[in-house]
Amino acid sequence: MTIPIASVQFHHHPGDKARNLQQIERLCESAAQRGAAVVAFPEMCITGYWHVRRLSDQQVRELAEPVPGGPATGRLQRLAERHRCIVAAGLIEVADDGRLFNTYVLAHPDGRVDSHRKLHCFIHPAISSGDTYTVVDTHLGCKLGVLICYDNNIVENARITAMMGADILLAPHQTGGCDSKSPCAMGTIDPELWRNRHQDPEAIRAECFGPKGREWLLRWLPARAHDNGMFVVFSNGIGVDDDEVRTGNAMIIDCYGRIMAEAESVEDEIVHAEIDLGLLKNCTGRRWMRGRRPELYTPLGTPTGRELDPRAARFEENTA
Repeated sequence: MTIPIASVQFHHHPGDKARNLQQIERLCESAAQRGAAVVAFPEMCITGYWHVRRLSDQQVRELAEPVPGGPATGRLQRLAERHRCIVAAGLIEVADDGRLFNTYVLAHPDGRVDSHRKLHCFIHPAISSGDTYTVVDTHLGCKLGVLICYDNNIVENARITAMMGADILLAPHQTGGCDSKSPCAMGTIDPELWRNRHQDPEAIRAECFGPKGREWLLRWLPARAHDNGMFVVFSNGIGVDDDEVRTGNAMIIDCYGRIMAEAESVEDEIVHAEIDLGLLKNCTGRRWMRGRRPELYTPLGTPTGRELDPRAARFEENTA
């Protein structure tokens, strides 16, 4: 059985939910015309992302809305119903208890809504981290898992999601071009290179497809797919995001870690692939997981005393 999947990269506009939703509608329609049964958009692409760290608590709250029940989720639901596909996109959620979350919404064509709250949130002190893994049934005969951006960097998260039955992992990001504390990971990109991309296209392509973007992703992202026996749908922002540049590189990776489709441009782009669920049963990662010895893994659940909260882990030097 095959499932047509689309992964989208696009340049969102900070704080402009109406404009971003218009882009999502346009891109979703294009993906649906190609037959996509799942259309995956980036992390917090409805609200905008990197500028949020500079906002006051009240300004962040003004961007947030309930899930479900908010207007953005309603628009995603209508898109899903109209195009008979699953539409997934990220925003800031305000929960019933008033807490805020970096949330990824999955709108199903029957009107159902699922969501995942980012487990390792660092963008703003007013936004809490979630505490629940997300794997959902679909009308497509497969299970979708979700991990948002930094969630995917922690290998235990991908393994647990796979063990909960995920066949396909949606991995929405806003990454590449980051000012990383690790000297051999990413690095910033001059925003002027992206603004001048039509005059000097090769300069920005070298940055987005080099060590600050695609090359960095290929060091680890295919391993999440291969080692855990699931397909990975990587969606990402592209272009200037406050004072950084997101590198796009949207891609769909099979359960052997092979790239099935990937973005070729530094513009808004949709990549399509036909996912063959028949590959899953005997793929390497699933066979290896069946050989696990759980009695050996108690140390994984034992605090070492060196743990940091997500914000400290992202922004502070590790001197341990």
